[in-house]
Amino acid sequence: MSAPAYDPTVDGPLRGDGQATVRPRNAATLILVKRTRKGPEILMGRRSRGHDFMPGKWVFPGGRVDRGDFTAPAASELLPEVEDKLRLTAPRRPTLPRALALAAVRETWEEAGLMLARSAPPRPVAGPWRGFVEAGALPDLSALSFVARAITPPYRPKRFDARFFMAEADALLSQDRSEGSGELDEIAWIPIAETHTVDLPNVTTFVVKELEQRLADPSRPILSLSARYGARHLARL
Repeated sequence: MSAPAYDPTVDGPLRGDGQATVRPRNAATLILVKRTRKGPEILMGRRSRGHDFMPGKWVFPGGRVDRGDFTAPAASELLPEVEDKLRLTAPRRPTLPRALALAAVRETWEEAGLMLARSAPPRPVAGPWRGFVEAGALPDLSALSFVARAITPPYRPKRFDARFFMAEADALLSQDRSEGSGELDEIAWIPIAETHTVDLPNVTTFVVKELEQRLADPSRPILSLSARYGARHLARL
């Protein structure tokens, strides 16, 4: 499937002439959904205006996979159907699906101060998961579903191979937020119907539309967004 061409003036700088194409880094994002009488709301944050990547844009919590995400403990594992779909995005790296899921949970805790987790006895853990686990929590990976994949176009100086996960807000250990890292300078639950009122990157707009359709039809195929010859390309997973 194909769609209209990208607008190269949107969502950040272009790769300079003579600059080598950058290989995308594995990344993960978590979309938290809160059900209300007026319709679903999603947790979003505005990136700090001092950030060099998409400053001032509203996004979902997320970031790169850390080495510690490959070995972090969890209270539950990915559902088999979710893991199978993730494996299609990294067929030669069998441990990456779990690491991606853990990265999404960790980044949401770091950036938004929310834990997709179950209570557990504190235990010593090194690396980026230390504070999470020592707080008496372990990630609940079974609460995750896989929504979409998006790969930054090759004409960008920073590139990510991002997998977008979704989870219900009811699966959070608590909906009371602790202090985040500051990468997001404002965090809010935004009705899906009102996301057009905030400044979204192109890829986030794509994912929000996919999410709306997936909430209406959970059997909807998972789409992968990439760029080919300057045009947007969609493929089913």
